[in-house]
Amino acid sequence: MFEPWGVLVILIVCPLLGGLPLIAWITYALTGKQLSQVGTGNISVSAAFYHGGRFVGILAVLSEAFKGVAAVLLTRIFFPDGSSWELIALIALVIGRYWIGRGAGTTNVVWGFVVHDPLVAIFVFFFAGIIFTILHSKQVVKFGVLLLFPLFVTLLHISDIPRMLAAVALAGLMGWIYTKIPDDIDLPAQEAQTESQAMLEFLRGDVYDGLRQRAMVSLDEELDATIVGEKAATLSQIKRWGYPVPKGWVLAPIDDPELLTEFLQPSELSPLVVRSSAIGEDSEQASAAGQYETVLNVTSPEALQSAIALVQTSYNHPSAVQYRRDRGLNDSAMAVLIQQQVQSVYSGVAFSRDPITQQGDAIIIEALPGSPTQVVSGKVTPEQYRAFVLETENSSSVQLEGEGRVPQALIKQVAYLAYRLEKRYHGTPQDIEWSYDGQTLWVLQSRPITTLLPMWTRKIAAEVIPGVIHPLTWSINRPLTCGVWGELFTLVLSERALGLDFAETATLHYSRAYFNASLIGDIFLRMGLPSSSLEFLTRGAKLSKPSWESTWENLPGLGKLLRRELSLEKDFKRDYHNRFIPGLSQLAQSDIDNLEPSKLLARIDFTLELLRHGTYYSILAPLSAALRQGIFRVKDGQIDHSVTPEIAALRSLSAIATDAKQVLLEFEPQQVFEQLKQTPEGEKILQEFDELLQDYGYLSEVGTDISVPTWRENPQMIKQMFVQLMQGNEPQSGAKDAINSIFAGKRKRSFVQRRVDIKGRVTEVYSRLLAELRWSFVALEKIWLKSGLLKKTGDIFFLNFDEVRRLIVGEDSRLIEQLDKLVELRRSQFLQDSEIIQVPLLVYGNTPPHPLAPSPLYSDQILQGIGASQGQAEGIVKVLRNLQDLPEIDRDTILVVPYTDSGWAPLLLRAGGLIAEVGGRLSHGAIVAREYGIPAVMDVRGATWLLQDGQRVRIDGSRGIVELSNDLRPE
Repeated sequence: MFEPWGVLVILIVCPLLGGLPLIAWITYALTGKQLSQVGTGNISVSAAFYHGGRFVGILAVLSEAFKGVAAVLLTRIFFPDGSSWELIALIALVIGRYWIGRGAGTTNVVWGFVVHDPLVAIFVFFFAGIIFTILHSKQVVKFGVLLLFPLFVTLLHISDIPRMLAAVALAGLMGWIYTKIPDDIDLPAQEAQTESQAMLEFLRGDVYDGLRQRAMVSLDEELDATIVGEKAATLSQIKRWGYPVPKGWVLAPIDDPELLTEFLQPSELSPLVVRSSAIGEDSEQASAAGQYETVLNVTSPEALQSAIALVQTSYNHPSAVQYRRDRGLNDSAMAVLIQQQVQSVYSGVAFSRDPITQQGDAIIIEALPGSPTQVVSGKVTPEQYRAFVLETENSSSVQLEGEGRVPQALIKQVAYLAYRLEKRYHGTPQDIEWSYDGQTLWVLQSRPITTLLPMWTRKIAAEVIPGVIHPLTWSINRPLTCGVWGELFTLVLSERALGLDFAETATLHYSRAYFNASLIGDIFLRMGLPSSSLEFLTRGAKLSKPSWESTWENLPGLGKLLRRELSLEKDFKRDYHNRFIPGLSQLAQSDIDNLEPSKLLARIDFTLELLRHGTYYSILAPLSAALRQGIFRVKDGQIDHSVTPEIAALRSLSAIATDAKQVLLEFEPQQVFEQLKQTPEGEKILQEFDELLQDYGYLSEVGTDISVPTWRENPQMIKQMFVQLMQGNEPQSGAKDAINSIFAGKRKRSFVQRRVDIKGRVTEVYSRLLAELRWSFVALEKIWLKSGLLKKTGDIFFLNFDEVRRLIVGEDSRLIEQLDKLVELRRSQFLQDSEIIQVPLLVYGNTPPHPLAPSPLYSDQILQGIGASQGQAEGIVKVLRNLQDLPEIDRDTILVVPYTDSGWAPLLLRAGGLIAEVGGRLSHGAIVAREYGIPAVMDVRGATWLLQDGQRVRIDGSRGIVELSNDLRPE
């Protein structure tokens, strides 16, 4: 009777017991140190010894031994002594120790196994001791034991199959954990507590598989940058990727160089180069270029010994110390990298991005015959080249600018090497040192170009917050958006989110929104997700699968996120009825035009509180819909977007226009509304039109920008579209079929469709709240215009929200004095930025230069984008950069726009095709284009700049191709 309860107790209690952070509590109580914030961040026995000292370490051992023994004894309450369930209890304990307690669980298993099977434990300890005495290698012993104890269990309990399988499972779990979790013993022993250093050095053996005794750590191995520095770790990684890297060895900070110098035996025929690999050098935070010594042409063991000492000494040169202080880097340690010296015929450096212009796709290469030190020394002027790598699915080519003594074929090879290495490092610009010996192009170094970091991307941001952005809009949108992203990422990453500043997720360049690609890349690397994940979630790009290891490691956080996703519909419905509907009703009932500034501020704060909750749903709902669509492979055409406000508004407008045509068989386009007033039937049509404006008046040209007037404030565009619909311009037959199929009956409410419906309702709530927020600021501006505090309509949107609050409170006299000048300065900058026709897709660093004119992706005949709505069309280009003046549009018109939002959607009703500079398959324009059966190509860089009114083009919405016709270019 006890056994089922025993299983339940083991599977619940043991993981919780393993997760108890006893070591963390002991260390903090006795030393004040939080182990999660020092060293490797693991809460382990070795960390307790390293950071807390011998006494703390002994207490840590006792606490973890208690857990292992307790797990076994607890099992014996329900099962016979020595049963396989004791090993299963240890497995459950280790799982809790790893996922909750952030430790490997070695001590738990050792002492638990001693109680479980003392005989096997004695045999394992005996052989492990012999192995350690002979090899003095912690790594060999650690993994050797994982082979020994299941082997002895098998030999001694050959008939107990469950016990044998449990032993193998426990060994496999421990082995997997050892590969995932670093050990504080591997940290420099001299930085540990003094009383623990001798023991740690003994236990270390050598950090890398017994290599301390031989003092040989090879670049062929997987190296840890926190021990051997970024330079050596990066070269080992590049070498393991398959790129040519000269053979090399690394001398860790605590290693004795004597045996290494005896082994290498450099000579005149086989010279070596000795280089620094300091902790923090060649990182994204600092390059430390030229701060430490490099010694070439080392040709004897004595010279090698001297060169190593010289490089190590250079770490403490005054200039190097000052460099680290200037960049806020801690003094750490220096490893030394020894490599075979390449006999260079040509050499140089390559920048995968231009560090001067800070934009564009040019690869900058500097090269000379001979050694690479000539190039980096700055004493010789190298030959300079600019290269462009053009890569498609089936081919790649390199275009080269510049000529010199270095062969063009070699420069193209270097350019492609730089291009591929940048892609390997998730788009981070690389500074690469290379050398060519007549046969092989060698990589000598690769490091981030620190002056080009962080990287800011216009992708995604251009879709979420398109157009030129006013300061007030940004001061509200940025904290809302960054806050929710931070919450979601922290939910998954947990403690691994430490050190990430989510407030830096987005910024403005050229008054446009950019997302921090460096930060987002770091987040996804910590999550173990592929670099394509963000593109998939927000733009519908192809998703590559994450590794099973990363998924397993992030399972607890992903489980929490999954629970949020599964409860999204229930949570939103609850908030919709209990929070959003009452809140919107309260806002609608207030007489906004008669409120004083303090009351308006209270109304704004109330709206922002609702928006904080709404932003969570506005981010999670689209991500959920995109994920489900990708997982269940639901095609775009199978999804009904009728709940989306702009789609619903267009359909209602189309229906009213159809009825109006029945009333006015003949009409003057400029007099439609006056003519409708003349009949009772026409009055009914106008009433329906007014009701539509009342229902959808909260929409605007840019739904996320509160500085843009809403339809209710500026109904002229809707009136123009209404007239155009009455003029007989119906959707194409394919669009009619699509609409009819939707209206004929509801599609089955699949997992995907339900999320799309929730997304549409979230969009409605969020848009209504933003409209209410705008109307509050407009009412406040009217008061300030009347009092003379502001001079022009729209001035309030050139303030940030904190400034608005300070003006209402009235305590900042200095702000009031400088207000006119401040607003005028920002208005001037805003107008200058508005005149920039094409902003760069990527910005490097925090002070980007004025953008350069873009170039087509492939040639002057074909532009490439994302195919978003299938079909082909040929027509005349109409470039439309804003919605101020609506042009005449017909089926021969190919609209070219910077982006698409709810305000652009009505135009697509009459166009023959769509080209947009940004956006993906899930964007507003793509959805509406599919609804109305017209081809669309999104994400065509520089389209509004490259294409001109009157130019004839052919577009293919399936392949994402825009083809220009030479013979039909405008005069």
